[in-house]
Amino acid sequence: MHAITIPEPGGPEALVWAEVPDPVPGDGEVLVEVVSSAVNRADVLQRQGFYNPPPGASPYPGLECAGRIAALGPGVTGWAVGDEVCALLSGGGYAEKVAVPVGQLLPVPDGVDLTAAAALPEVTATVWSNVFMVAHLRPGETLLVHGGSSGIGTMAIQLAKAVGARVAVTAGSPQKLAECAALGADILIDYREQDFVAELEKATDGAGADVILDIVGAKYLDRNVKALAVNGRLAIIGLQGGAKGELNLGALLTKRAAVTATSLRGRSLGEKASIMAAVREHVWPLIADGVVRPVVDRTVPMEDAAEAHRVLESSAHIGKVLLATPNA
Repeated sequence: MHAITIPEPGGPEALVWAEVPDPVPGDGEVLVEVVSSAVNRADVLQRQGFYNPPPGASPYPGLECAGRIAALGPGVTGWAVGDEVCALLSGGGYAEKVAVPVGQLLPVPDGVDLTAAAALPEVTATVWSNVFMVAHLRPGETLLVHGGSSGIGTMAIQLAKAVGARVAVTAGSPQKLAECAALGADILIDYREQDFVAELEKATDGAGADVILDIVGAKYLDRNVKALAVNGRLAIIGLQGGAKGELNLGALLTKRAAVTATSLRGRSLGEKASIMAAVREHVWPLIADGVVRPVVDRTVPMEDAAEAHRVLESSAHIGKVLLATPNA
């Protein structure tokens, strides 16, 4: 098979489409013939040499894929060769084939094209696990999403609205804010022109956000705490603005607030299986009913993954950037 390899860390040109050995599914795994994968910030970090795969994971980038089951490993039941699936991965999505633990496998939702299904596993698992399983967003509460036009952001808007929450977003242009509004966002904040703390305070009559989903990290830490409501929950899932910040514990105590930080890639097989089971139970019906949909900016041939990385790093996209293999 062919896969995107990284002979030496570097810029987008470091991604090389090369012939590599086929993976072999182990106990409790299936072999998926990949039709499409999606580009995530973690892939960029891996390409740059800053985010190595967990031990035992595929060395190739790619944290999600969609395709068809090509073979079943020992002990696998409930799936058949030819089933159309999408999957959460620890790596290996930028390839024509990948071995996947069955707990991280989901059927393609009704009404979703197979290629587009690659836009779903990582964002649905990240949003559902952080916003609902950890931060426990409830109907009537306010969610603030930083990077509202990103893949994570576009899914967070839709899921929060589906459960009856109010959604505030930050984004970097009027066009991106308009796309967020079209998905249901109620409070639109241009972070280049406006202070999100002041705008959120104004829009909520001083109450603030009950839950904040943050991809920025240290740069926003102090202001995120200021923006939290009493009993608010800050969920940090990215470090685009740095890893080290100062936390005002007094402000946190006064608001009886909580700060959590999680990642998905390094979790155990059991944890990932539990998250995916929750996604299948709660999110898949919303997608099948048309309430929630994948937001895809563009699809690029996988051998041109360098171009897809350039798009992601430019932040010119809205939603997900996909990679299509010759199997598509």
